[in-house]
Amino acid sequence: MSCKLYIIWGLIMIAILDKNTIDKIAAGEVIERPASIVKELLENALDSGANAVSIEIKDGGTSLIRVTDNGSGIKKNEIKTAFLRHATSKIKSASDLESVLTLGFRGEALSSIAAISKTEILSKMRGELMGARYCIEGGFDVAFEDVGTPEGTTVIVRDVFFNIPARRKFLKSDRTETAYISELVQKLALSNRNITFKYINNNKILLHTQGNGSLKDIVYQIYGKNAASSILEINYENENIKISGCVGKPEFCLANRNMEIIFINGRYIKDKYVSRGIEDGFADKMMQHKYPFAILYITTDTHSVDINVHPGKLEVRFEDPEYIYNAVKDAVSEVFKNEALIRQVKIKDEKKANNEKYYKYEQKNDLKAPLKSDVKYYAEKKTAEKIPKPPEPFEVKRSADKNINNATHYNTIYDSIIKKDEHKSEQDIYKSDIKTDIDFKNNDVTAETVSVPHKKNNFSQVSFLSEEAKPYHRIVGQLFNTYWIIEFDDKMYFIDQHAAHEKVMYEKFLKQYKDAQITSQLLSPPLIITLSDIEAEAAYRYRDYLLKLGFEFENFGGKDYSVGAVPSLLPSVSKESVFKEVLSGLSEINTDMEPISVIEKIASMSCKAAVKGNQRLSYSEADKLIDELLSLKNPYNCPHGRPTIIEMTKYDLEKKFKRIV
Repeated sequence: MSCKLYIIWGLIMIAILDKNTIDKIAAGEVIERPASIVKELLENALDSGANAVSIEIKDGGTSLIRVTDNGSGIKKNEIKTAFLRHATSKIKSASDLESVLTLGFRGEALSSIAAISKTEILSKMRGELMGARYCIEGGFDVAFEDVGTPEGTTVIVRDVFFNIPARRKFLKSDRTETAYISELVQKLALSNRNITFKYINNNKILLHTQGNGSLKDIVYQIYGKNAASSILEINYENENIKISGCVGKPEFCLANRNMEIIFINGRYIKDKYVSRGIEDGFADKMMQHKYPFAILYITTDTHSVDINVHPGKLEVRFEDPEYIYNAVKDAVSEVFKNEALIRQVKIKDEKKANNEKYYKYEQKNDLKAPLKSDVKYYAEKKTAEKIPKPPEPFEVKRSADKNINNATHYNTIYDSIIKKDEHKSEQDIYKSDIKTDIDFKNNDVTAETVSVPHKKNNFSQVSFLSEEAKPYHRIVGQLFNTYWIIEFDDKMYFIDQHAAHEKVMYEKFLKQYKDAQITSQLLSPPLIITLSDIEAEAAYRYRDYLLKLGFEFENFGGKDYSVGAVPSLLPSVSKESVFKEVLSGLSEINTDMEPISVIEKIASMSCKAAVKGNQRLSYSEADKLIDELLSLKNPYNCPHGRPTIIEMTKYDLEKKFKRIV
């Protein structure tokens, strides 16, 4: 019961607050801004069983919010009851909180909305002849009557915070408030892919989903083509949890966690354990200080998660957060096991770019685009496009070359024939015993002039990283004393020698750790360091792991500790900074699970011994390093997330040189 104090003649009296004041206080916690109203109304619409929902706002939701659904509707005699505090159809008792599956359940939304705005509701049950209309302003009844209305419910909210000027004054600009609402609608559309959402702002449609259940389609609609083309689907399930959704490829990363979108049993939430599981699932594939794009749908037993933490319902408490963390990490890491993550270098199509620039110029200058009925315009345009370009002198035989009907895997062979063996390098490991008959006098090559043996490798079906492809890798050379160029099939690959060696060293350290083969380097004299209470507690809690990693330490008196040995793979790293950083990472872990993220951090420090950029390597050294890199399960990124390999196609190169127009 809410009370207030009156001071009368020096005495303090306790009095019960009136309903209007109670509602305004409660509304202040439930309704923070117009987006809170949209959230509560949309959740009610989705809980009603609707398969189509419309949201319309004006002026950032301050002057108008209209939410319409085709759900089950509300009985006429229950409409007024719905606007009372803690009135709900979602639960009946406290025990129902453990198994609630609806988005709303607290019974605070409608009463809070009505207390700070002018609210109107129209609703009709399925099969009923007439519906009802109820108006309430600032918590007071205005009208209640029968009306003709479609099946379902429409709630109209006007003049938000009209009776609390101080709250309205501190709202952001209309553009900002609209952005909050747009983000909310997008999240709910993502979590309900089988429902059609129509979102209108100031009479302009911003989002209209099809409700076809396709995750890729809705990602494309909301986040654009780049996001949709980079996603990898997740389908993970064990006896207690099911995880589906998608993650973006490592190169599609962001500067914050805003695109780590998590749904638990259909409810959008924010949780540090799930976020950490997503990021650790990417491991070393993500650049440092970058965060992944991820949309995860987690389905688990309702008894294992508490959603009644805060009125905003964004926070949850898991019964076993360690289990959730490990499941999410495994689900994300499994996606990359069989996925080739070599990054491609694309050369922009200049013709397309010029067309885009012209189109933007037309828009900027309000030029009227020609109608399709303008036959003269399109005839002239078509004629202009057909004007042939004069061939370059050395490209006269291009038309003859087009008649060559050769398989994709002959391209490398063909190129090696044209570039005859006169200047062939000793290190050229790409060899072929193909016999040719080419008439060099008239520079004419036909399909019959190339004779290929019966046994040949189909490069189009062979991965660059496979064992079958290795004999056909041709090391072209080193660029800027840092990057090695390898030719294979119709592609060339650039390998960063420093990133590649870092990756090899990193994997070597992890393997030694798993096989318990890490050797220690004894320090003489021992290193004396001072630890805080939290660091010391972490050191003793994870003492066995630290010993397995190659660290040896003991108390030296008070808060000082003696470090007698460190991993031998860390020759050029500050020993004190390594030990301190490891303990700092361990102290952040709240459970007794194996601190694999800390182990990986130590492994990444072993990369200090890797070969540097601008360092000349011999062909044999480069060949060995490349073999070691390509033999790894995940050779695509160094431990810090930078790519080790990038790819460029022959087609892209020839486009740049105008050999292909």
